[in-house]
Amino acid sequence: MQTEVCARLRFALRAVPAALVAALLLVGCGFHLQGAVPLAAELQQISLRTPDSQSDFVLAMRRALLDAGAQLQAGASAQLIIERDELSERVASVSARNVPREYELTYVVRFSLRLGNEMRIEGEEVTVTRDFSFDERIALAKEREREQLRTTLAQEAAGIVLQRLASQR
Repeated sequence: MQTEVCARLRFALRAVPAALVAALLLVGCGFHLQGAVPLAAELQQISLRTPDSQSDFVLAMRRALLDAGAQLQAGASAQLIIERDELSERVASVSARNVPREYELTYVVRFSLRLGNEMRIEGEEVTVTRDFSFDERIALAKEREREQLRTTLAQEAAGIVLQRLASQR
């Protein structure tokens, strides 16, 4: 019994330095947890200009900015301008009976960033694409899957835009 306790203690003493070294390496390389995107101080107060304030992308972008600690204000000197916000769908493959079997969803966002009178980012475009299969026998479930995928694509695009904004230092 005593040798088993000693063996566990020796293992624990070896594991602690290894874990400490791994933690130091992660901190040293600039690792951040996903979702923890620090914005520059000049972007902490930002306005969002968009033709459609209720699109999936704009809602996801608002959440991403708020999660990053930004305050959305109408008259802020930093302006994120959404010029294009579109979801397109195309048939990727069909069955032998010429029935769609797979679709491709593509979310395209074009945005600009203005800080005061200076355009920091002008007309940059983000595109995210996913395929999903379709089965007419379970059309209702597939429609729900399509809606969820649309939301996921919008969140991915918002994350990419947020990363781009965070690089403005």
